Amino acid sequence: MDFELSDDHRLIQQTVRDFARREVAPVAEELDREKRFPYEIVRQLGELNLMGIPFPEEYGGGGGDSLAYALAVEELTRVDSSVAITLCAHTSLGTQPIWLFGSEEQKREWMPRLCAGEVLGAFGLTEPEAGSDAGNTKTRARRENGSWVIDGAKQFITNAGTDISGVVAITARTEDDRISNFLVPNGTPGYEAGQPYRKMGWNASDTRPLTFTDCRIPEENLLGPPGAGFKQFLHVLDIGRIGVAAMGVGLAQGALDEALAYAKERRAFGQPISKFQAIQAKLADMATEIEAARLLVYKAARLKDRGENFSLTAAQAKLKTGRLAVRAAEEAVQIHGGYGYIEEYPVCRFYRDAKILTIGEGTDEVQQMVIARALGAKGAAGPSRRSRIVPAALAGSRRRATTSSSSFWTSASSRTDSSRDRRSRTVASASTSFMRLRRRRSSSVPAASMWARCASRASTTSSTPVPRAASA
Repeated sequence: MDFELSDDHRLIQQTVRDFARREVAPVAEELDREKRFPYEIVRQLGELNLMGIPFPEEYGGGGGDSLAYALAVEELTRVDSSVAITLCAHTSLGTQPIWLFGSEEQKREWMPRLCAGEVLGAFGLTEPEAGSDAGNTKTRARRENGSWVIDGAKQFITNAGTDISGVVAITARTEDDRISNFLVPNGTPGYEAGQPYRKMGWNASDTRPLTFTDCRIPEENLLGPPGAGFKQFLHVLDIGRIGVAAMGVGLAQGALDEALAYAKERRAFGQPISKFQAIQAKLADMATEIEAARLLVYKAARLKDRGENFSLTAAQAKLKTGRLAVRAAEEAVQIHGGYGYIEEYPVCRFYRDAKILTIGEGTDEVQQMVIARALGAKGAAGPSRRSRIVPAALAGSRRRATTSSSSFWTSASSRTDSSRDRRSRTVASASTSFMRLRRRRSSSVPAASMWARCASRASTTSSTPVPRAASA
């Protein structure tokens, strides 16, 4: 049992950490206040090959694995949840169904653009009467003259209404009363994205209702075999819980970062408040819980990458980290005192962003139900077999997932912070990975041009100091 990250995983972790500090932190408060979608940040994430981390290079992805994806999500959420959920929903919910269940034509049409961040993907599952009871889908799809005609409504959908939104995968009930999945491109007549919700948190992300009125799509837009939609979206949700669990760890870590920095600076009774046992106890408890939760998230990601059943662990990780994020954000606000209630301080935003992590991607109560059933409670037969419902697209994915893509890791190296005299070591490490993995890559992007682009980005950022997030 190895608790250490590989060199490649450390590289992606440090790369995204530096990117979040340089590009996201300086604008996070402004984006949240103005409820403005982070188009420029999404574009940069696409340039770094981070919008398609766990997908094969053959389809434009990063060629990374689930652990690399979890690390990236964690580091982004450590600074801002709106940016993190945009990437997370796009990858786990928008692109994942096409990779898992799409035809070869569907993959060739959509995945290169999705993985490049040129367009965003969305997943339309939730309805007014189908939340936790996701099988209670009311949206209908009927065959008519070689097309599917869709009528219905979805709600709380992420990434469906931006200027770069490209496609939404939705669930609908067909004439035989079975649930199937369909791809509906943005701009299709009869498909309309409603006004964005006024939310407590995640203010810079796009969340809105969708309506479908006599929405006609080609027959080939059926995603996977007819009637398989229920099993498909259960599997997609299992995978998505790893990403959302990583968000919980990242938010909790970000709250701890801010609380610790503030406690060292804030003075009371003639000394920093970090010297008081009451504050030390809060910080110690937060750090301990975060480390335990982080290992649970990494375990879920590793189980998936090894092709093993990960449903139970993903549900446990999601349950644990969502609650931890809420508690850590609350403690961070408490340590800040009155300043924690002021929007200029990141912990105020963290506090608002945390609660949804106990609701989205399956509520805490649903996670408890999944966990209990997997343990054999209520007469269940044992661990869920949903994670075994994997299409042929995943055959051999264990080998691809655990083999880090050279283009992915070398793209990551472009953000290494040379101001700390680590650039040469990072480039050497990335070069080693590049040469080691060169034989196994299948990307259509020439290696030389990719490496040149990375080197160019590294030199561009080498002399730029890393700005601190707003803090006391």
